[in-house]
Amino acid sequence: MSSEYQKYYVPAQSPWPIVGAIGLFCIAFGAGGYVNDVTKGESGFSGYLLLAGILTIIFMLVGWFRNVIDESMNGMYSAQMDRSFKQGMSWFIFSEVMFFGAFFGALFYARMFSVPWLGGASNNLSTHEVLWPAFEAIWPLVKTPDGTATEAMGWTGLPLYNTIILLISSVTLHFAHVGLEHNKRSQLKVWLGATILLGCIFLVLQVEEYIHAYREMGLMLSSGIYGNTFFLLTGFHGLHVTLGTIMLIIMFFRIVLKEHFTPENHFGFQATSWYWHFVDVVWVCLFIFVYIL
Repeated sequence: MSSEYQKYYVPAQSPWPIVGAIGLFCIAFGAGGYVNDVTKGESGFSGYLLLAGILTIIFMLVGWFRNVIDESMNGMYSAQMDRSFKQGMSWFIFSEVMFFGAFFGALFYARMFSVPWLGGASNNLSTHEVLWPAFEAIWPLVKTPDGTATEAMGWTGLPLYNTIILLISSVTLHFAHVGLEHNKRSQLKVWLGATILLGCIFLVLQVEEYIHAYREMGLMLSSGIYGNTFFLLTGFHGLHVTLGTIMLIIMFFRIVLKEHFTPENHFGFQATSWYWHFVDVVWVCLFIFVYIL
């Protein structure tokens, strides 16, 4: 490696951060408006704004990843750069922990404090009568003021299958990582491909679960606090699984088509592995606190 890059490589100014910011702005406003439109049964401009944001983010990721991969393969990164990348990925995963922690906190607060208080359990008041006479302070809160009731999603069936699938995917990804560390390329490709397949199966089954919830159980995003917390937690997790699967696919193509990564230099694969294991841990927590308890 040239001594020019031994200390720290500073890239030239890049347009990708501002492109990504624009894409995230469009996604935030587009998604908020789109959910509101769907709830009202309307169709507006928000869906197009959301799509534009998603396409912008994809364009940004492709361009930015290409630049970083070229820099890495050209030997511009030193050991200090690798340490910086690992610290950055660690902080990113920590921020994701806080993100999901906020939603789990909302679920805990609604379940342990808000619903009992509204039922008058703590002050012997008939607080529920202020809401509607048929209100019951039990969780999951599936009854609504208009008299309709939804069903709570059970933990057996598709949720259990998806839990098993994600747990197996962590094992297959670990085997792929071990294969990379020992320079066993065939083992790496087979187990990484199996992990991608399991991730895709998980997403397909989650779509099936949502269809079942909407059509047969009457469980929707607008179905009160239970529907809100259920779809926000499972939906954002599904989004993270989608992102993780895309990252794994990118790693797979780099390995198969370009023969990238060596036992000594494979942070891109390692970071993706960290992210996938984190997503699996979140699902286990979600399965316990949302589906079982």
